[in-house]
Amino acid sequence: MRVQDVMTDSPRACTVHDTANAAARIMWEQDCGAVPIVGDDGRVAGIVTDRDICMAAYFQGLPLSAIPVAKIMSPDVCTCHAEDELTRAERLMRERQVNRLPVVQDGQTLVGILSLCDVTQGIKRVGGLRQRNPEGQELLETVAAVREPRQPRSVASH
Repeated sequence: MRVQDVMTDSPRACTVHDTANAAARIMWEQDCGAVPIVGDDGRVAGIVTDRDICMAAYFQGLPLSAIPVAKIMSPDVCTCHAEDELTRAERLMRERQVNRLPVVQDGQTLVGILSLCDVTQGIKRVGGLRQRNPEGQELLETVAAVREPRQPRSVASH
């Protein structure tokens, strides 16, 4: 199975010039927890999550309309390609402990987004999570790795 078989096509995105308010609005309207951020050239420049927005509002004490999304996005974004095998995308999610991967083509141009939920739905369509299903086993390992706690961050680092 390939990423293109289960990804969300043409996701909404913010530009590096938008505010956290614009990202939060997209999350509300699209019922999602992350928004890709693109530069002026249309290439993926980062990703911002609902958690990033909450933490920025908490630590900065500013309205979301006053917080530049470029200041709170993660610029170290991990991406995959639509033609990639789903198992490769799962491995990236597991290694990077992320729930979502922007899907890109031709030099980081955004074409989709792949969530852990998309992966789960795809695997359910092709036979479920039976113990002998290799994709199902990989998914379980991916979910376990993504959900494992990371190193705590200190308040002073923000």
